[in-house]
Amino acid sequence: MTTTDAPPAGPPPAGKRRIGDAVFAGLARGSGYLILLILAGVAAFLVIQAWPSLSANTVSFLGSREWDANTRENPAFGVAALAFGTVLTAAIALVIATPVAIGVALFIVYYADSRLASLLGYLVDLLAAIPSVVYGLWGIGFLAPQLVPVYEALTRYLGWIPLFAGPASNSARTMLTAGIVLAVMILPIITAMSRDVFKQVPQGHREAALAMGATRWEMIRLAVLPFGKSGVVGGAMLGLGRALGETMAVAMILSPALVISFALLKSGNQTIAAHIALQYPEATGYGVSALIAAGLVLFAITLAVNMGARYVVARGSKESR
Repeated sequence: MTTTDAPPAGPPPAGKRRIGDAVFAGLARGSGYLILLILAGVAAFLVIQAWPSLSANTVSFLGSREWDANTRENPAFGVAALAFGTVLTAAIALVIATPVAIGVALFIVYYADSRLASLLGYLVDLLAAIPSVVYGLWGIGFLAPQLVPVYEALTRYLGWIPLFAGPASNSARTMLTAGIVLAVMILPIITAMSRDVFKQVPQGHREAALAMGATRWEMIRLAVLPFGKSGVVGGAMLGLGRALGETMAVAMILSPALVISFALLKSGNQTIAAHIALQYPEATGYGVSALIAAGLVLFAITLAVNMGARYVVARGSKESR
């Protein structure tokens, strides 16, 4: 007697599958269009609200360092110094945070045992949950006083370098202090992305490097870092976007001023977000519109940074295939 196997179960009915696929595709497409619509709406709102002050402004909006926007007759204001301070503090934070984040991510993935790696991962994620105002209080109440003697020593011995030119601030409320605080704030973002990318390195690549006699560091340098380069860059750019838009921590640390200077140990510079937070409660008329115009510049800078990060990540993904 022969037995015949039961025929395999066929796929779901074509009609139901097509309806589900169509619904899902429509929802996904609609969500994507909704994001673009929201982004366009925000940009349109900023342009419309900023236009009255821009049309009445009597100085170069992008090149001037003045800010007298509340004057109803002949208002004069510009964002040159604010944009400079925004980019400078974010750059300082990126330079400090990126190598530390890469080192922490490598240690968690390839050096620490499972318990320690889990604990460090939890602590890194916990840093991202701390409110920015707490970082600001820590920066102005603890970090700044501790940095005063350090800044004085840097000015004394390295004052011939323009970045460390004196006299150093007596309160340490400087761009470097703000950059250090921002570096701590963006550290979890870069670390989390770097950690996830390093975990995805193919095991065959790592084993091949070790089989050729490479040490653990050589394996990381030859196999891990090249594979995760695009992810690290993308994480760094996302962290940079966070640093560009940070408000309260920077506003609590920096002294309000409109100065363009690369001297990191002097007080005086300010960022767009912090300036808006400090000036908005007292702004009236053209002053409110001028602050919205400054916000439009910050929106453009942040959008450009995030688009650049997306391009780098996409390009790196294509090269790794």
